[in-house]
Amino acid sequence: MFLACTLGWGSQDSGTQGTLLYVGNSGGDDISIIDLGSLKLVGNIKLGAERVHGVTVQPDGRRLFTTTEGDHTLKIIETATKKIIGRVQLQGRPNQVAVTPDGKYVAVPIRDGDSVDVVDVVQQKIVKVLPIKEPHNALNIGSNRYLYVSSMGSHEINVIDLEKMDYSAVIPVGGRPRPFVVAPDGNTMYVALANLHGFVIVEIAAKKVIQRVEMPAEHATLRSLQHETPDTMTHGLGLTPDGTEVWVTSLMDDCVYIYDVKAKKITGRVVTGVGPNWVTFSPDGKYICVSNADSNDVSIIDIETRREVARIKVGKVPKRLTAAKVPVAPQKSETAGR
Repeated sequence: MFLACTLGWGSQDSGTQGTLLYVGNSGGDDISIIDLGSLKLVGNIKLGAERVHGVTVQPDGRRLFTTTEGDHTLKIIETATKKIIGRVQLQGRPNQVAVTPDGKYVAVPIRDGDSVDVVDVVQQKIVKVLPIKEPHNALNIGSNRYLYVSSMGSHEINVIDLEKMDYSAVIPVGGRPRPFVVAPDGNTMYVALANLHGFVIVEIAAKKVIQRVEMPAEHATLRSLQHETPDTMTHGLGLTPDGTEVWVTSLMDDCVYIYDVKAKKITGRVVTGVGPNWVTFSPDGKYICVSNADSNDVSIIDIETRREVARIKVGKVPKRLTAAKVPVAPQKSETAGR
């Protein structure tokens, strides 16, 4: 009963909400927390293990899910209290995770196990292990039934059907996939590839690449990277909530480039910190947030003005990050209990 009440996805949290950004520090053992209202660092969550990799929030903001490579675990955190309320031992080195909107299942790619662990959140256990060659990132786009997982080894994106606990589709992407996103209509996928300063556009139903987009570059060669492999020219890619623009990080130029979906061309760029790694959008679509792995900070960019409005120091080697409206625990009165 305790697990059902603590981890159940149907319960309600009391208190107000705040819009927070969670930044996983892959060179440390913690998650930095930034308030997107004040644009200030407001705290952190210690995880007790090194090399934070995956970070994602349940859509209602009540649960934060993170993976740590140091102890091969998935940790479940209550956002209102910042407390770890669950741990699941995984079968190997975990990467970026995805959670269903109802909070029932989490998919965890296991990089050195050539597999994906599907975790039942209430039971806090792995209920299915699916084979996949060199998996990297898992993604959910609002479905309680389907999740996406990239296979770097097979140059494809696999779709998991959680009702059947098996793959329902395999989508070739024409190269070694890094970050990827799916358009709101579910018909189009944007995929960054290794050795490409840009991305490809994939028609999901046809299972084929329909366009290759190469971004301009101010530098002719890729500088020596501290925290990425030499084939990584971009590591972060996001689609604005309205689906009109793709924002893509450039490790060539330490910036993000902006691609207009309708015009089919690059329309701008915004300078970031050093080593832009991962991107996420604020829930209201006002900001895009970029982790800068080499300068240990996060760039907060106003999407409408295309201007960096803050650069905030966080922990060591920030990479995965996610933003959500989360419940804030009520503050106790100084006179309480008197």
